[in-house]
Formats: sequence, structure tokens, C-alpha cells
Amino acid sequence: MSPLPAAGTTRPLVIGLDLSLTSTGIAGVDWADAIKPRQKGHMRLSWIRCEIADRIRLADLVVVEGPSYKHGHEAGAHERAGLWWLVTHDLWRRDLPYAVCPPAQRAMYATGKGNAGKGEVRDGVRTWFGVECDGAARYDMADAVSMAALGAHWLGYPVADLPDTHTRALNGVQWPEVIPAVAA
Repeated sequence: MSPLPAAGTTRPLVIGLDLSLTSTGIAGVDWADAIKPRQKGHMRLSWIRCEIADRIRLADLVVVEGPSYKHGHEAGAHERAGLWWLVTHDLWRRDLPYAVCPPAQRAMYATGKGNAGKGEVRDGVRTWFGVECDGAARYDMADAVSMAALGAHWLGYPVADLPDTHTRALNGVQWPEVIPAVAA
């Protein structure tokens, strides 16, 4: 799917989510933060969902990183999958449009390479979008910024003039069936 027409003057609120049990990256196109739970089990999942819900309630579009199937054998994979379904179900229940972005598309949009490492994505986010992501959650936050910028681009509000090597990432994302009214 190609991006929508050129943008008007008011940028929609697009939020990127890099879901994690220990440090969920949450970002817009010009800011980044991390949600770091202290709890375990059900309390952790509930707390992360509530923190996300508080921060996305005014979003025009949320872009959530899709599952990384190559990590399915690792400890916590089952609980991570539960978090993903809990959050996306909450988005659906609230009627908030959301896209599912495969990890390779998130990396490609920031770097031009679908197999780029976390550090490369962080560098791409700094270079292309001007957002500094530092500290322990730097990679989670950078991933979230990349997805927020990708969503803004799809809506017709690109944050940067990226080359085709980057924008081809738009084609691999599962975009919402109903286009948000804020699209240009």
C-alpha cells in the first residue's frame, strides 16, 4: 500500500508502541518515553495496559510492533504474546485505529535495511527524525519513534524526506481497514 496524499498543516497524533515486559517504548514523531513496570504476572500486564491507555487516548493512529516470531523460544515469550493481545484488544475495544508493524519494517523505515540492528535503528531515528533516545530503554524508544514516524507518513504527514530504501517499509505494514479521518 502506498502512502496517502501530501499533508495539510495539522499533524495528527500518531503513537508508536514497542511492547515489552520490562521496558515498553512509547513515542510520537518528536518525543519518546519508556514504561517500566515493577510488578510481575497479571499485575504487570494490567499496569502496562493502563499506562498505555492513559497515554494514547487522544491518538489518531497507534502503530504497534508485531510479534517477533524468531524470539518465540525465549523466556517470557508467552507473557509477551499475552501483553500484545491485551493491548491490541484494548485498542480495538476503544475503537482506536491501529496498525501492526513487523520488526523488519520498523528497522527498514529508520535505516533502509530490514535487518538493521537496534543501534542502527537508534542512529537512524536521531539522524532522520531528530529524536535522541538515551538510557537503558533507548532501543525500545527508538523503535517506537520509527513506528510513529512510519504511521505519520502513511497518513500523509511524513516527518522526513526519506529515500525509497526507507519508504518501501510502508508496504509491509498491516494498516487499519478504515483510514482515520485525519489522513491528508
